[in-house]
Amino acid sequence: MPIPADGYPLAAAVSPRVQVVETTDSTNADVVAAVLADDAGWPHLSVLVTTDQRRGRGRLDRTWVTPAGTALAVSVVVRVGALPVHARGWIPLIAGVAMTRAIAAQLRGIPQAVGLKWPNDVLVEGQKICGILAEAVPGEFDAVVVGAGVNTRMPRVDLPVATAVSFAALGQEADEDRLLADYLSVLDELLSALIAAGGDAVTAGVQSAVESTCTTLGGDVAVSLPDGTTLEGRAERIDAEGRLVVSAGGAEVPVAAGDVTHVR
Repeated sequence: MPIPADGYPLAAAVSPRVQVVETTDSTNADVVAAVLADDAGWPHLSVLVTTDQRRGRGRLDRTWVTPAGTALAVSVVVRVGALPVHARGWIPLIAGVAMTRAIAAQLRGIPQAVGLKWPNDVLVEGQKICGILAEAVPGEFDAVVVGAGVNTRMPRVDLPVATAVSFAALGQEADEDRLLADYLSVLDELLSALIAAGGDAVTAGVQSAVESTCTTLGGDVAVSLPDGTTLEGRAERIDAEGRLVVSAGGAEVPVAAGDVTHVR
């Protein structure tokens, strides 16, 4: 789908800057470069959005390509200078909750089937509809760029893996402007609460928001860890630092980073 002629007015009511581009290799890379070139020009909740991202990036430097017009790629600048460093691991989790709620609000008949796979993949009936990547801006203490890619009009035949899904494959159509506005609103709300609580996710209500959204909890998981090993066990809870706590071999292991597979 081409960029809407009327732009994104609902999102623009939330964000101080909504910049739309017809195509780009990576919205995250573009925004990181833009903030470094013009820091003041990209205030909190500034957005770059496209429906044609050629080289999207995910965790572990994975890249992917989607046909033009079939996915919404958006990168948001969040200003978190007042957030203690130890609490910044909550940023991608907060983004995951915000996008989960935004997508659920769009789906007619199956909103209860939308959930968050720790740390930040949004699933519909167990299939991935959105991935999120948060990146600190080098040399900028207060700026983090949060990128998200949502499968919107991608037909089932073009989905990259059998475990992926899109609005179109579900027989539904996304209101991209409303989706973006809802996402930004919840992202800002939860980040503001976390900052106001001095980084205490429990007091801010952030930990409970993540746990109530996260479908990983209570299930058996296999976690591929950065060192190449795999941790298998039951996902018990999210700890005070946003880590996934997995019980394995009689011990509880907190996981700060890793790829989670829900074991059925």
